[in-house]
Amino acid sequence: MKSIIASSLIAGIAAMSAHANAETPTGNETPKQQCAIAYVTGIGGTAQSLREYLSSSNRYRYLAENPIQCKLSDEGRAFGCVGVTSLRHERVSVYDDSDDATMTVVARVELDRGTYPVIIVVPRQDVKCEE
Repeated sequence: MKSIIASSLIAGIAAMSAHANAETPTGNETPKQQCAIAYVTGIGGTAQSLREYLSSSNRYRYLAENPIQCKLSDEGRAFGCVGVTSLRHERVSVYDDSDDATMTVVARVELDRGTYPVIIVVPRQDVKCEE
């Protein structure tokens, strides 16, 4: 009887330990920030353009040659965007934070015909949640 209780206790402790280890970051991972409003300082843009920017050997040149450009609908909505833009402590709404390396946000971006809200991707390390 004692061995059944002891083995059940050991199995329970092992299961709780495995569950705790699965939830604990290993140190290599950046903890995800979950927030609705944040501030971004850095480069943001379409997913493809941001990947190209980050892999570019001359990021300054890429930024200068690929400014963000969007089409505007009759209702004043930006769509079909390409390129990247620089953000300096820009207040944004978090749209999707499910990716480990980037976050999708809605930021006010200066375009040819004014400032419009645009959905862009930014590196997660450039995002600071509003407190």
